Amino acid sequence: MTLLAFTGNRFLAEEALRETLIRRGLNPRDLPRLGGDDVTAQTLGPHLSPGLFGDGGVIVDFEGVKPDKALLELLASAEVTVAVLDETAPATRTKLYQARGEQIVSAAPSKPGEISGWVVQYARKQKLPLDKDAAAYLAEVFGSDLAGIASELTKLALLGGPHTRQSVQRIVGREPPGDSFAMLGAATAGRPGEAVGQLRRLMASGEDPFKLMGAVVWQYSLVARCVALLQEEGRVTETAAAQRLGVKPYPAKKALDVARKLNEARIRAHLGRILDADLAMKRGLDAGVTLERLIVQLSV
Repeated sequence: MTLLAFTGNRFLAEEALRETLIRRGLNPRDLPRLGGDDVTAQTLGPHLSPGLFGDGGVIVDFEGVKPDKALLELLASAEVTVAVLDETAPATRTKLYQARGEQIVSAAPSKPGEISGWVVQYARKQKLPLDKDAAAYLAEVFGSDLAGIASELTKLALLGGPHTRQSVQRIVGREPPGDSFAMLGAATAGRPGEAVGQLRRLMASGEDPFKLMGAVVWQYSLVARCVALLQEEGRVTETAAAQRLGVKPYPAKKALDVARKLNEARIRAHLGRILDADLAMKRGLDAGVTLERLIVQLSV
């Protein structure tokens, strides 16, 4: 009867699914929901025909499922409303959804700015007095876990506002995760305390010290190449840098930000310190201590 496919961020897709079904006179809580190993033709079959009272429906969750062509055809030809949750549908399934039914695309914010913008809009919709810095904090600590953010906003709605970053941080009780580019930016700006704080948060969140060293090596290789670009061309945009370095605009922008604080002599000295720290870690010296010493050295 109707094939409805909901794609995008899972929390938003679930929200769109509920709202769409209710508008069509169906209560999502009354419909059978199948996922995982239950998504088979045999299990779905009994739910794809109307009941005694007319149109029925079924919710099918494709998370962790790789439906074949026959199963998709079965769903598309069902005599009831079929609501499919398919967060990251590939092009082949998207084409089928659009040809045989309807695809409802939700946003999929992933960058901090996108998530923060979503938090602001969601809070406004809930009439919650949340300032932009508080929204940015929630984006930092929860990332793309929009369900987790929505849960915190529900708790905040029970408390008096306005909600600032400081008040929300006290209630949520989470430290923002470390940021390796922010760590290097603080180091090259001569702020060792902030840089070491970023490193400690990264390690506290479970980051492997050797992987962090790998990140420092990779990021400083970008920084060194940006220093060379700036010396050759004077002014370089992040788009031009991304093209020349063969990376995406975000790491190019961050590398440029660090490179603008350095010159050839300083970047050579920093690369020498990074090499010494890398060798020390590989020789068995305490990885955490070695990394902290390196970050302090990069700050002077």
